[in-house]
Amino acid sequence: MSGHSKWSTIKRKKGKADAERGKIFTRLIKEITVAAREGGGDPDGNPRLRTAIAAAKTANMPADNIKRGILKGTGELPGVSYDEISYEGYGPAGVAIYLKCLTDNKNRTVAEVRHTFSKYGGNLGENGCVAWMFESKGIVLVDKSICDEETLMDIVLEAGANDMILDNDNFEIETGPNDLETVRATLEEKSIPMISAEVTLIPQNTVKLNEKQAESMLKLYECLDELDDVQNVYSNFDIDDDIMNKLMG
Repeated sequence: MSGHSKWSTIKRKKGKADAERGKIFTRLIKEITVAAREGGGDPDGNPRLRTAIAAAKTANMPADNIKRGILKGTGELPGVSYDEISYEGYGPAGVAIYLKCLTDNKNRTVAEVRHTFSKYGGNLGENGCVAWMFESKGIVLVDKSICDEETLMDIVLEAGANDMILDNDNFEIETGPNDLETVRATLEEKSIPMISAEVTLIPQNTVKLNEKQAESMLKLYECLDELDDVQNVYSNFDIDDDIMNKLMG
């Protein structure tokens, strides 16, 4: 999981700001709606919806919001129809950037994405130009104060996890994308609370940035992440801890 610990730290810091603005709820509702539309409103038979609901509960989303998102997806309540679309490109120093979006207007989305890339020193590329650099994995975070390392390791490996490392104050558990739900459900059964549990894209290699490049890249990342239609931003940049702490505070 080379480079992922730093990347997850950046995402968590950004996630706190998203939570304060309520943006995380908007993203989760979109994902619940699309998951219900694609696979039906029963989470028992819809793994994507089950994972989305679990993420919403972890974020303390009210049950009524979750229910409305499902009903909009199944058509039982009126709602916007979202299309899934991805964009790929490059940032400073040739860093790879992969975006996952949910949008009701593809023309608006591509225009906003292209403008943001151009404004902050990046380039929007063709489909497939960087996707091959990323691998889909499940990542679960558990506060290290919740459980001792040996016990937790035994539990998650028995449930099908691939690995577990200590990332600052958290245990970071890696699974295959299809094993995430089993690991998450096992931790729930054991009454072990999770900070997050998601299928994400992990870079297979990273690009080390100096301070100037890192400052530009973090600005580009932040601005792409702020776009309403963007659900997730993935990248393969690597930043030394001292530079990251200086830039992110």
